[in-house]
Amino acid sequence: MSNQPLTEEEIADIRQRLHELQVEHRDLDQVIAHLIEFPPNDDLLMRRLKKRKLALKDRILLLEQMLVPDIPA
Repeated sequence: MSNQPLTEEEIADIRQRLHELQVEHRDLDQVIAHLIEFPPNDDLLMRRLKKRKLALKDRILLLEQMLVPDIPA
């Protein structure tokens, strides 16, 4: 990431992507909760969903950090 401040357009793009990832993360959380309540015969599906959810969370955190301005020391 560069040291240049983000433009308004870049900030808007990041916020839009962040929102999309948060929605997908929430949806996956609901699917996983449902599958825990009514377990499938496919353990691989559950592992894949949980892995995707963790990847989304990592990406969300990265985007959130991009929106926080650097504070000079």
